[in-house]
Amino acid sequence: MRVNIDPKAVRQVFEDLKDHPAFKESKALFEAGKMPVEMLQAMSLRPEILKAFGETGIGIYPGGLLERPLKEKVILKSSQENQCQFCTSSHRAIMRMIGIPQLQIDQLEAPSNLTNREELALKYTEAMMKDSNRVSDALFTELKANFSDEEIVELTFLIGLINLLNMFNNALQVTYRDDYTAKQV
Repeated sequence: MRVNIDPKAVRQVFEDLKDHPAFKESKALFEAGKMPVEMLQAMSLRPEILKAFGETGIGIYPGGLLERPLKEKVILKSSQENQCQFCTSSHRAIMRMIGIPQLQIDQLEAPSNLTNREELALKYTEAMMKDSNRVSDALFTELKANFSDEEIVELTFLIGLINLLNMFNNALQVTYRDDYTAKQV
């Protein structure tokens, strides 16, 4: 990682956030004598950013309106396209933890592995990443036929958020080191 982290300072920041619902996994890691994932360690250098990230997460991830497997597939697609090692690796582990079979993870875009909503969400992800000003009316009409307006807003925000996190992690060379104990399903 390109920024210097003081473990004592990280612990203090997370101590101040110990009751925040977005950081319950980090609290559990501290209680087990471990540090939170590197991305959160980096964010802890600016506690205001870390807290804002936590607040955002509560609304859309892992909570929110959209089904979790759909979100994970969108996150993985974006992260692979952006070549984000941290997000690609951590979300592959999370996908296994929530029961998505390894074959589906490895063959993310195989139509037989996707629901109609997941396929549309991945098409929308690609379109937004290519040029968010040029998402076609035809694709948006398909989205509106399969998602509520609230779900479309959540999906759009999720795609933007994961792209921001991909850039953050790539620029700071944040890496994933199997921080999540993910069992193979």
